[in-house]
Amino acid sequence: MFGFKEIDIEGLKSAKSQEGVLLIDVRTDAEVARGMIEGAKHIPLHLLPLKANELNAGVPTIFYCQSGARSAQACAFMSSKGHDDVYNLQGGILAWMRDGMPLAAMC
Repeated sequence: MFGFKEIDIEGLKSAKSQEGVLLIDVRTDAEVARGMIEGAKHIPLHLLPLKANELNAGVPTIFYCQSGARSAQACAFMSSKGHDDVYNLQGGILAWMRDGMPLAAMC
């Protein structure tokens, strides 16, 4: 059992309103070019092992992808590296859009 939790859209909306929560998009460059959740940082899943040391283990971190599968892998990886406060967005950006939430241009 990996040490990450699932978060739903309502939980993400609440978390985004708080200071100090990190939102990471692990999709590919091509997927991100179609839009991302405002405030997210883009780290493609295949680069996460190289960038993991840039993420503060003491900061709550929410990962998302297209549907939630790749971000679950990201959460499992980060929790194996000692990050205890990691969350996987259930349903990914598809759930975000289904909820009528806006996308931002890639930063």
